[in-house]
Amino acid sequence: MLLTAVVSGASVFVNSFAVKESNPAVFTFLKSAVVAVLLLSAILLFKDFKSLRSLSKKRWAQLAAIGLIGGSIPFLLFFYALQMTSAVNAGFLHKTLFIWSALLAAFFLREKISKSYAVAALLLLAGNFLFFNISSFGLPEALVLAATILWAAENTLSKHVLRGLSGSAVAFGRMFFGALFVLAFLALTGQATEILSITTVQLQWALVSSAFLFAYVFTWYSGLRELPLHKAAAVLLLAQPLTVFLSFAFSGKPFGIAQAGGFLLIAAGVFIAVAWGYFLQATGNKAPFISARRN
Repeated sequence: MLLTAVVSGASVFVNSFAVKESNPAVFTFLKSAVVAVLLLSAILLFKDFKSLRSLSKKRWAQLAAIGLIGGSIPFLLFFYALQMTSAVNAGFLHKTLFIWSALLAAFFLREKISKSYAVAALLLLAGNFLFFNISSFGLPEALVLAATILWAAENTLSKHVLRGLSGSAVAFGRMFFGALFVLAFLALTGQATEILSITTVQLQWALVSSAFLFAYVFTWYSGLRELPLHKAAAVLLLAQPLTVFLSFAFSGKPFGIAQAGGFLLIAAGVFIAVAWGYFLQATGNKAPFISARRN
């Protein structure tokens, strides 16, 4: 899950440049299609194709739903907004994913959210806020927030589906059906022909971005299968300092005291949310205060 956070932080930064070179809907389709092919190749490589062939109609419907609410609509919203806002702003709002995920996990998955997790959440928000460099909240930010809430809903459904499927199968469903839904959107809006007219530069950006997305979904769903959703989403907060660091490094701005303080608060929040309970167990103190109550 730490690897997912690193990939996420770098991905938001790279995508802020990549999406400016293309139609965001075409860019989303190309990424999703490439990643779907890569995931299918990985499934074949690890001889896990039988798990897909044996899926029931209900399972396929669940994967299609994951593709709709996680692999298509939010991507279209996010990349359209990313053309109009900064990587730091988009990164901050995207990292509120842990709040929406925790709320939905508590309600639908019956994960137990303790008071200590609430304290960790405040630290995470405070640390993330120190990175947030915006004076207003407009349409682009609202679109990023809408996409983030949809991803939280998709993660909740994915966590449920992962009880019976592998992480690679769920990731493939998200990207495969996501690509189909985006292609349908392009066809309905008369933009499908733009796929055939992409430039070499646009294709290169799409391939680079696809590599990040493949690494993200492959590691994310594998980790999500093992961890409660609210814990997994909290770890992703570590991506924000990386996004900000890259943004500052390439813009020539110094990484100041506020950013350093934000990083420390985020690190403390992630530790309390994810590792503190295990630390108490290891030292013979109380049992972990953050747990997931399984059905």
